[in-house]
Amino acid sequence: MSVHELNPVGVDVLPDNALERMKHWAAGRPLQVALRHKRRGRWKAWRWVDVLHEVARLGVALQRQGFGPGSRLALSGALEPTAILLALAAQAAGGQVVPVCRRAEGGELRGLLLRLQPSHVFVQSREGVSRWLEAAQELPRELLLFSAQSAARRQGNCRVLPLAALEDDRPVVPLIQPWRAVRLQETVWCEEGSEWREGLGLLLRHWLDSGSGFAFPESSESAARDRRDVAPTALLLSEGRRQALAAEIEQRLAPAGSWSRQVSDWALHGPERGLQRWIAARVRELLGLRRLERLLPGEAAPPLARPAPAWLGERREQAA
Repeated sequence: MSVHELNPVGVDVLPDNALERMKHWAAGRPLQVALRHKRRGRWKAWRWVDVLHEVARLGVALQRQGFGPGSRLALSGALEPTAILLALAAQAAGGQVVPVCRRAEGGELRGLLLRLQPSHVFVQSREGVSRWLEAAQELPRELLLFSAQSAARRQGNCRVLPLAALEDDRPVVPLIQPWRAVRLQETVWCEEGSEWREGLGLLLRHWLDSGSGFAFPESSESAARDRRDVAPTALLLSEGRRQALAAEIEQRLAPAGSWSRQVSDWALHGPERGLQRWIAARVRELLGLRRLERLLPGEAAPPLARPAPAWLGERREQAA
């Protein structure tokens, strides 16, 4: 099976009780921050009451664009507030949601479209819109594509609308938060995309079951820097991202075989607990993990080619 394949047709990735749990938190902690996202260099926040309002508003807006029972919304891009709110709105409107790998293109993407038969799609990037337009040229049915990065246009059976087409009923203006305020709160960090098949479903399950605030980077390229802003208390990550994080940790240490690395390895694995704590704390600070308490598990995968440091592995939880 291709790494880009999705759940079978007809399987919705959203938890059945997603809307019920969202309403629970909006009633119980309406002013607590539910989602944070860095946009244009500034941290913006949605409270639970904002989430409730946006999901209801977007659900009605989707219905105006022909979305309802029997419709299927495909999501392609980063897992961040826009995708999350649209997914919940799609469920509120009576439809289904499926993630599509943001890197899929050409024949692979065309095959996914024919198999999944989405009626609507949200594509995050401008490059992604071009790939979808090309892949959708021979679709037997019309596809309505939303993107914040494109103007309205039509190509074959694919009609593109700017995301603003869903914003005619007073969208919530997210709060602007200084990064110092973000660092003072317990936060779950996620820097994943729709290429993680189970990612959206797992994110929604952990978020809606716990009521924790989730935070997301501005882009994949700025993820490490943005993570240092937040200093999250928990991470939701796929096995692939866990390997990337282990490689990032490795890069922060001295080169393998060097005298400095020998000293670091001795300190990390030797009897001097004080040095162990100092080096581990230094690496955590550089990676934005100084407050890290736990890892939320993701997709099962082979073990790391290079073991992650013990302090990282010890925080990995078992799947609920």
